[in-house]
Amino acid sequence: MTLGQYVGTTRSAPQTATRRVLIGGVGYTNLSDMSVGPVLVERLRRSAWPDGVDIEDLSAGAIHVLHALQAGPSHDAVILVAGVRRGGPPGTIRQRRWTHPPQTDDVVQERVAEALVGIIDLDTLVIVLDHFKALPADTRIIEIEPRDEDWGETLSPPVDATLDEVERLVRRRVEEVLG
Repeated sequence: MTLGQYVGTTRSAPQTATRRVLIGGVGYTNLSDMSVGPVLVERLRRSAWPDGVDIEDLSAGAIHVLHALQAGPSHDAVILVAGVRRGGPPGTIRQRRWTHPPQTDDVVQERVAEALVGIIDLDTLVIVLDHFKALPADTRIIEIEPRDEDWGETLSPPVDATLDEVERLVRRRVEEVLG
């Protein structure tokens, strides 16, 4: 079973590339700026991508995503995108490489417990996936600072204004990985 079959998303055309990239959006649907990951996934699916690129909404919860990744084909690189409050100005884009830092058993257990009760959170996702070795060494994270976190179908103007730049960052990274 493919990741798309587990989380209800689609994959690129049949794979002929030797390298694979997973682009994953993380967030709650209809929660204003905290929905930027799933919103970006829908946007990216409307355009052409090279073979070997899978675009997935990874908002199903960390344990569910873990099982889907373990059951599916491996990826050489992962790019995760989410709205994450870190205290910066709304619309701030932050990029980082996931360095696979060691986590204590208590931290992992806390994150697994969060996942089991349905919390959708980028930090929870990467800690759980990393603990179970479901992330490749080349994992990149793109965070967008939210302005609004209340119920709503639209992104705030400062977050909506980031979508073109975030798409450029994702495409640039895919080109670097696939050559």
